Parts: sequence; structure tokens; C-alpha cells
Amino acid sequence: MSETHVNDEQLEEANENVNEENETTEEVVESILKDENDLEKELKEFKDKFYYVAAEMENMKKRHDRDMQNQIKYGNEKVLKGLVEVVDNLERTMQAIENDEDEKVKNIYTGVDMVKKQFIDVLGQNGLEKIEAEGKTFDPNFHEAMAQQPAEGKEDQEVLQVYQQGYVLNGRLLRAAKVIVVKN
Repeated sequence: MSETHVNDEQLEEANENVNEENETTEEVVESILKDENDLEKELKEFKDKFYYVAAEMENMKKRHDRDMQNQIKYGNEKVLKGLVEVVDNLERTMQAIENDEDEKVKNIYTGVDMVKKQFIDVLGQNGLEKIEAEGKTFDPNFHEAMAQQPAEGKEDQEVLQVYQQGYVLNGRLLRAAKVIVVKN
């Protein structure tokens, strides 16, 4: 009988050990599952951050490309503004000597006209275009009214005379044309 009793005690002790091991195993499993959930959350956070950074880099690349294109298109704007003043001076020079009868002055006029045309061609090759204003309807986006004056046979808001030529660089206004507008 004592042997059975010992076996019962041993059995009870073994059950307690198994229960403790089960509790320990459950704790370990819970800890592993918790760690796994934490890792999954951390992985999701890293993925979200990665996608955000990747999208931001793509946007930055597009913005950089757009800025580079604008720099190429409009980078010479400041230089061209200065050169437009040179064209104005060439035109004033031509107006001053246009009606002179001296043969030497006529030759100078022809030479200055050729230089002006070549100069305007080079500016045009760099994206500069004249604003055609005379006879057109006044457009405040491209014209600056210097004065208004009545004129027979002309409609109101029609550009009567161009005081200073205006220019557009690759579709963007470089300098508005200064004009006199009809007001009847």
C-alpha cells in the first residue's frame, strides 16, 4: 500500500509540475505572440514610413525636374530684358536717321537695320517673341496703356500706336507693350 500512496504523491507532484510547465509554456507563448504583434506593428510603421519617404523622394524628383525645365526656359530672362533695351536703342537710332538724305547716313541706316534684324533673330532663337499690338484689342495682360485718344474709324479699346514694343519669353510676359489706346 505504501507504494501506491507514493505513486499518488508522485503523480500529484508530476501533475503540479506539468501544470507549472503549462503555465510557463502559456506565458512563453503569450510573450512570443505579444512580441510577434509588436514586430508586426513595427514592421507596418516602417513600411508606412518607407512609402512616405519614397513618395516624398518621387515628388522631390518631379519638383527638381520641373525647376530645371523652368530654369532652362526662363533662366536667361534677366539677360534678355537687358538686350531688349539694346533693341530699343537700335530702333531709336534708326528713327533718328531714317529720313536723312546723306548717302553715308543711308548706308549707316541700312547697316544698323541689318544688325537689328540679326539681333532680333538671335533673341527669337532663345524664345523671345514680339507682342503684336497695333490694331489689336487692348489686353491688359500684354499691354500697358500710356494714353487714350479719339480716332475716327477705330473701335474703342483698339491699340492705336505702340509707344514701346513688348516681348514674351517662352509664353511668359517679359515686358508689356506700352501703347496708346482708342477712346471715342
